[in-house]
Amino acid sequence: MNPGEQLASATATRRGFLRASSLGLLGLGLHRFAALNALPAPIARRGPSLGKAKSVILIFNGGAPSHIDLWDPKPDASEEVRGIFSPIPTNVPGIHISELLPRMARRMNNLALIRSVHHGHSSHNGGMHWANVGRPYAVDSTLIHPSRADIPGVGTLVGWLAQRDGFSREVPPYVITPFPTCDSKVYITPGQFGGCLGTRFDPFVLDDDPNAATFKVRDLALEAGLSTERLRGRLALSQALSAPSRSIVSPKTTEMDIFQQQAATLLQSGKAADAFDLSREPDSVRERYGRHSWGQSHLLARRLVEAGTRFVTTVNGPSITWDTHADNFNALKNRLVPPMEQAYAALLDDLDERGLLDSTLVVWMGEFGRTPKINAAAGRDHWPACYSVLLAGGGIRGGQVIGSSDSTGAYPKERPTSPADIHATMFAALGYDVRSISFQSADGRPVALTDGTPMSELF
Repeated sequence: MNPGEQLASATATRRGFLRASSLGLLGLGLHRFAALNALPAPIARRGPSLGKAKSVILIFNGGAPSHIDLWDPKPDASEEVRGIFSPIPTNVPGIHISELLPRMARRMNNLALIRSVHHGHSSHNGGMHWANVGRPYAVDSTLIHPSRADIPGVGTLVGWLAQRDGFSREVPPYVITPFPTCDSKVYITPGQFGGCLGTRFDPFVLDDDPNAATFKVRDLALEAGLSTERLRGRLALSQALSAPSRSIVSPKTTEMDIFQQQAATLLQSGKAADAFDLSREPDSVRERYGRHSWGQSHLLARRLVEAGTRFVTTVNGPSITWDTHADNFNALKNRLVPPMEQAYAALLDDLDERGLLDSTLVVWMGEFGRTPKINAAAGRDHWPACYSVLLAGGGIRGGQVIGSSDSTGAYPKERPTSPADIHATMFAALGYDVRSISFQSADGRPVALTDGTPMSELF
């Protein structure tokens, strides 16, 4: 396949995942609401519980931040490893992080830092897949695309479980803002959509910049001139027109029935439209988070979990990336860390002030770390052998560091941790027994919810 054909194929793939279907008779363009589908019978959710979370916010820094320059400083290492930033004390005695993170240093008592996470894929999409799915993709490559055979990632599975629990139909269970994880808009990371579970479990992808002056999420409110009464009339007409064919049942017709029922509930409630409407927030709150895509995505995440969404992923890329192969130190200090830290601190404080932090698990991660050795371009390259992940809220006990890396931050020294262990911890925080839940792969095999083990010492 030539480059032009590759681009066309990738673009079509992306459109296929982000634009699912429309419900023309109702006057609804609900192409992004395949995620709002309920299974017929709810099942018990709670198993042996470690945490008390009701929702998860995953802050995913695509491109991979340098763990050594942020969360795991190495002041005693050689100059070619330690870099130019100094460690600073936090409000927890004995824990030091980078001088670039003064807000986080003041909030360390609420944070749990894992310094020994690792996996084996060094390409961006391969690493993003492993970080989000907890399992390696078939190949370690950036040039990969989603498919309906994919094993779904943690966000999709939480949305799937939420729907099995009889999740409210008034808001989407899983939302990605503003764009999916990807190396570029050409190559989208597999595993973050419904995959082998089906189209109905695709996340709601914002696919827009929430900081834009013209930002407004489409398809969540009744069209102009369409009242609730007229909507009900169209629903009745639709049911009447389709009644003669009800004897012919197929997966497609069943799925469309579910889409239509969910769309009607969604529109008549108006709860989702309200949750996505950032104009309802005072200017002071929007400024607190930062008038940039990261800040407004974090604010949107807070509004969504407050409305009942079970899992939200905020993504920084692909236009802003942590892929600092060159000029790492200036990029971190002047362009990357300030908006990220502002948004992150505002989110934690806002959740806490609203009484939501105990019920919301906030997880910060990238797809891997950066090389201990600084390269000739004053940058750091890809390094999946050791990196850091941060957790807060949701029953997590703050003020602690789990695991450690060696003297250069190259490999885990104590308590090696996999992405699957992070996922198992998320599920446990939500009350799911990861050993008793499985789903079917595309070829019908049972697949465990995760291969990881919950990190009980975090709770």
